[in-house]
Amino acid sequence: QVQLVESGGGLVQAGDSLRLSCAASGGTVSSYTMGWFRQAPGKEREFVAALSNAGGAPVYGGSVSGRFTISRDNAANTVYLQMMSLKPEDTAVYYCAGRRATVIQRTHRGYNIWGQGTQVTVSS
Repeated sequence: QVQLVESGGGLVQAGDSLRLSCAASGGTVSSYTMGWFRQAPGKEREFVAALSNAGGAPVYGGSVSGRFTISRDNAANTVYLQMMSLKPEDTAVYYCAGRRATVIQRTHRGYNIWGQGTQVTVSS
């Protein structure tokens, strides 16, 4: 079973950029549809972005479209989330997730492999 470990979170100011990494072990990220989700205190886990293992264009949540970019480096066996123009409302724990199926799911219930999360805090 593949294991996922996120890193790259931290405290930044509004307007800054940050890149999150999701390193995989025990499997290859190219074999999985990979997604990023986030969860703020008291809120449900929210879809951020996903990339299918079948290729094709990435899919983004409405609140991050145009600011965030998901990418995959097969050689490094890592998935990235480049975040730009960060806003205080982007503050959350960010999770990397994977699923074997090709179809991208926007619900967290569609993913069965999860990392431990990394905190992103954006100050105003």
